[in-house]
Amino acid sequence: MVHLATIPKEDEIRDGLDLPMTSSLKMVHLQLANDEDRFTTSVYGSKFAAVDLPRHEMPEDEMPKEVAYRMIKDELSLDGNPLLNLASFVTTYMEEEAEKLMTESLPKNFIDYEEYPQSADIQNRCVSMIGRLFNAPVKDSEASSAVGTSTVGSSEAIMLAVLAMKKRWKNKRIAEGKPADNPNLIMSSAVQVCWEKATRYFEVEEKLVYCTPERYVIDPKETVDLVDENTIGICCILGTTYTGEYEDVKAVNDLLVKKGLNTPIHVDAAGGGFVTPFVVPDLEWDFRLERVASINVSGHKYGLVYPGVGWVVWRSAEYLPQELVFNINYLGADQASFTLNFSKGASQVIGQYYQLIRLGKHGYRAIMSNLTRTADYLAESLAALGFIIMSKKSGEGLPLVAFRLKEDPDRNYDEFALAHQLRVRGWIIPAYTMAPKSEELKMLRIVVREDFSRNRCDGLINDIRLCQGILDEMDKETIKKQQEFIHKNHVMSGKASHNHPKYRSSPSRSDSGSDAGSEYDSESGSDIDDYYKEDHEKQDLEREECPLCGSASDIDRKAEEEGIGDPDSATDDGTLVHGERHGQLDDRSTSSPVASMAAKTAYNHLTLSRHCGRKAMVRGKKQHQGKGAGQTFSLELPGGKKLLTLRIGAQRALI
Repeated sequence: MVHLATIPKEDEIRDGLDLPMTSSLKMVHLQLANDEDRFTTSVYGSKFAAVDLPRHEMPEDEMPKEVAYRMIKDELSLDGNPLLNLASFVTTYMEEEAEKLMTESLPKNFIDYEEYPQSADIQNRCVSMIGRLFNAPVKDSEASSAVGTSTVGSSEAIMLAVLAMKKRWKNKRIAEGKPADNPNLIMSSAVQVCWEKATRYFEVEEKLVYCTPERYVIDPKETVDLVDENTIGICCILGTTYTGEYEDVKAVNDLLVKKGLNTPIHVDAAGGGFVTPFVVPDLEWDFRLERVASINVSGHKYGLVYPGVGWVVWRSAEYLPQELVFNINYLGADQASFTLNFSKGASQVIGQYYQLIRLGKHGYRAIMSNLTRTADYLAESLAALGFIIMSKKSGEGLPLVAFRLKEDPDRNYDEFALAHQLRVRGWIIPAYTMAPKSEELKMLRIVVREDFSRNRCDGLINDIRLCQGILDEMDKETIKKQQEFIHKNHVMSGKASHNHPKYRSSPSRSDSGSDAGSEYDSESGSDIDDYYKEDHEKQDLEREECPLCGSASDIDRKAEEEGIGDPDSATDDGTLVHGERHGQLDDRSTSSPVASMAAKTAYNHLTLSRHCGRKAMVRGKKQHQGKGAGQTFSLELPGGKKLLTLRIGAQRALI
């Protein structure tokens, strides 16, 4: 993720708000050696080791290369250990020979085909190998043969695929004399965030097939039933982010064929594209199915290459409209370009080629088989410890284990507390909630990568058992205090100092791969209806008294003056209250007329926070539910007491 940082003001820098030493300590002057620095001792004997590294402005003078290297390396040592980061699918191990090749290729700009023709040819070889791995049709005519390209990762690959589907649909609609202004894309609610980015950036409506507490992938019949004349395509996931399960691409394909629908299928094989051909080669999900038009895969996941490299392949040039491909000659030769960016390094493409020819099919099969065995062993071990296993075994899904705790009213901790405790031991294991409409399920996920050996797996199992034992000995209040302390002082996601405040999201348990917001109890808090029933039954709702301060000011007029109807309206301190908009509706509502009036009052008072005497804190939980989108806001008094919960959704005419 790219973080947007704030450029601090001069007074903030002078006050030392983000400097490691306080101003009082810097006022202490001692008579210490101050000889001219000749850098004749070690790095730590130089003047650079006794001063702060530049943080906000480029220094005037240079420093020796050895010092710069050591100082930066020392800072990076505070990062976590990639080998213990079991939240990520990204490759963390490559052979030294591969690393050497990639390092030697760092200066090469891959887009310059004239200058680096061999690097371009190596990309073409990779596309050919990967296309054949996915059973792409190979025909005599170039127009009928498969076509593909490398990308920065699967996110760019998916963007390109969505663009191609939209343009192809639009061309067809215009040729038929029909409107082409309302495209939609059908996909699971468990898609990775890049799909939401693609639909929002390229103005395509999301049609979501929701997961359930019993089903974590799309239902093929429900998926095909959503197809209409404006559907540009269907996304099927070969290994979901949440549980790693493979969606039934063949069932979707067969239903489309049966109904005579020509809707193209794009397979998001970011995770499974380099797994299934070697573990379950008979599984039909690729170009063997006639409605599969395009496939993306991440080379930096189970393709075993460092980030970032991805690949996208189309069944034939028919599925990649010509007008999306740009032809340029200002780099010395005519060349075609279909990318979202222009310049990029050649290192990752060369790293992918190294892995493909170094390992071969036999090598990939051996590695993926070992990963599958390790994942099955881990799942069986966790089941023996009493966990409920949510992921598939024996090659029916990615080599990962998704699991959760059994229901136990006597247990004082949840999955988030266990994730925090494991982080103290060095393991990074994400705790999160399931996809929309099944988010009551809390879970943990362990990704089994190439460098996760059986021995390391045993170490993790022992640490999980140890952490459970520690938590079992603690009461609920102690656990809560400990998790708050860990989240504030140890978990970096809780600090978020690297994000610009305007774009900083509110802590939420639904953030995949993060335990932000886990200091809250598992209960969602008292609903606003219960709040009024229990404590404010006699309150005159017609006066629209604010539940925070009791004010009955003319909030409608104030709201109009301050532009409350704008979904980007913010509080005085810049906090985004309404939050992001999902889909095309921005109406706000609650679940009942009683709640809606109170929500209207509280929402406006929060937005116009200067009108509220007792300023509330707001923590929003995003609910990515397409047209049913919205947010849940927990309102708290400054002392931390939860006052009420507002559910602001996307139903019409209730507020």
